[in-house]
Amino acid sequence: MESGFVKTEINTNGLAVITFGHPAHNALPSNLLANLSDQIQSAGDNSATKLILLQSEGDTTFCAGASFDELLAIQDEDAGKAFFSGFADVINAMRKSPKLIVGRVQGKAVGGGVGLIAACDYCFATEKAAVKLSEVSINIGPFVIAPAVERKIGISALTELSLNPARFFDVQWAQRHDLFHSVRPTIFELDEAIEQFCEQLINKNQEALTALKKTLWHGTKHWDELLYKQAAISGRLVLSPETKQLLKTFKRS
Repeated sequence: MESGFVKTEINTNGLAVITFGHPAHNALPSNLLANLSDQIQSAGDNSATKLILLQSEGDTTFCAGASFDELLAIQDEDAGKAFFSGFADVINAMRKSPKLIVGRVQGKAVGGGVGLIAACDYCFATEKAAVKLSEVSINIGPFVIAPAVERKIGISALTELSLNPARFFDVQWAQRHDLFHSVRPTIFELDEAIEQFCEQLINKNQEALTALKKTLWHGTKHWDELLYKQAAISGRLVLSPETKQLLKTFKRS
């Protein structure tokens, strides 16, 4: 558990539940990013899977984004690009999956966690959910996840999120800007709503759902190159002494 985990359970009805967790508020170091992208791809390719549910452990934070410890350890541009490419791998795995992906968000999401939400095809949240893009606070930017977030909420809302890096935007804002499709007051009610939603899709024609998934993601094939170019920008900027100092300050706070 110290290094986190990703696990997949495929229910008898064909729902593949992918759960990730990490002691640091469900942060995503590179090993978890690699496991997450691999398991999303495997679940999508599995003939037993009809639908994927993506969720994190616990009842508070959904995902704290990048691991500060790993960001501080980056020493050169290649290592920086490699780390941020982990987020590109996950988003592209979600995009390319032939199965629809439903998101379950029980709390706050920061940085890369917002990217995961945006890459879900349909997303549920509780009233405690909130989103923040904090990257500008450490002198970088949400470059890798920006295409996924912009696709969902538009350039104006992405601008508002990106240029207010200290602010958590509440669940009402996120739903109004289409990050969340359905909001429930409690986790119990959240899980009830997800169960009902998934049940109605599980037995639908799989060929039709796969075709719909492709339609929903039309125009994103260039992400195979774009996201990794964006990762290189983040990988370069994270090396600056100012960013390293800011990361240390944020880690202590």
